[in-house]
Amino acid sequence: MPRIIAGRHRGRRLVTPPGAGTRPTADRVRQALFDMLWHAPGWGGRHVIEGARVLDAFAGTGAAGLEALSRGAVRATFLETDRAALAALRANIAACREEGRATVLPADATRPPRAPAPCGLVFLDPPYGQGLVPQALAALGAAGWIAPEAVVCAETGRGEECEAPQGYALLAERAHGAARLWVWRASGA
Repeated sequence: MPRIIAGRHRGRRLVTPPGAGTRPTADRVRQALFDMLWHAPGWGGRHVIEGARVLDAFAGTGAAGLEALSRGAVRATFLETDRAALAALRANIAACREEGRATVLPADATRPPRAPAPCGLVFLDPPYGQGLVPQALAALGAAGWIAPEAVVCAETGRGEECEAPQGYALLAERAHGAARLWVWRASGA
């Protein structure tokens, strides 16, 4: 069962939906990602998370967005289409008492609704092996979800290659167990 790693919700266990439809990110992989965001020389730091508007696309349990809220993000929007995952996501937001700072949209990240405001920190954790990251990035950018200079984090299967659309600079790429983490910065334009 995944849990929040750090911040004010540290140790909070998260509900996962039954079945194999959702693959929660392993705690150690999420820890590695947040360590990169917090400590990476040149581009990382507290400012990446604290005060950020966050988008957690392909949200599943909401672990990435809730971790960011726990560590000081001001607002998180979660996109998810699976009914069981949506129920778990809403339960996790309620358990963390984050209803006032969290918005759940039953929406597909590859066909998102128009954003009410752009986000400076974006998490993409689609099903492995389907090549959804570039498609989602293009769609989310076109719908106004990705702020200029946003930090965008994606998780794919370890053996997957992942090219971001034009306008994204690779900041980091790391393999952790069965996962590969990708971190990009959106162009300022």
